Amino acid sequence: MTKDTKTALLDAAERAVRSRGFDGFSYADLSEDVGIRKASIHYHFSTKAELSAALMKRYRETLQSACEEIEGSSLNAAEQLSKLIEIYRLAMSEGDSLCLCVAFIGSRESLSPAAIDEITEFRKMVLNVLTRVFERGRGDGSISNVQDPRKEAQAALSLMEGAQLSARAQEEPAVFDNALALLLGRLS
Repeated sequence: MTKDTKTALLDAAERAVRSRGFDGFSYADLSEDVGIRKASIHYHFSTKAELSAALMKRYRETLQSACEEIEGSSLNAAEQLSKLIEIYRLAMSEGDSLCLCVAFIGSRESLSPAAIDEITEFRKMVLNVLTRVFERGRGDGSISNVQDPRKEAQAALSLMEGAQLSARAQEEPAVFDNALALLLGRLS
């Protein structure tokens, strides 16, 4: 039961953070959502700081597995980049949500050092994957005009994160799609 309850708490907290931000929910909200006493939450996560680090670690590990699957596929670099962009696109739902990392960045001052470390590791991982994809794209010609793969990766990540925020502000996924149109237009 402990693992199921812990997973339910992580799932409920992730939904809350992605839609309302880290500061937009409390243990009372989780208690109601999961159907357990508030005191029981402390058994699994003694503090919200501990919960935030666990959330970000799980999210990093999940996305890392997805990235490894994409990179290990037989897709060309353009197709891999499209798949990575799709992950960020799907994280927005209908424009009422953000990927967990983007949602946490907005509450950085409220996060524990451990959660900030997880965010740093998450972003490093994504940048490294994107860099490799841009390197392959330059090599296989499936991504046009790649000058510096590392700078391309940094720009692409910033673009995806910023496009999520813009789409969230308007609760309109098309804002994300429009922001990514130029980058996607470079793919063949």
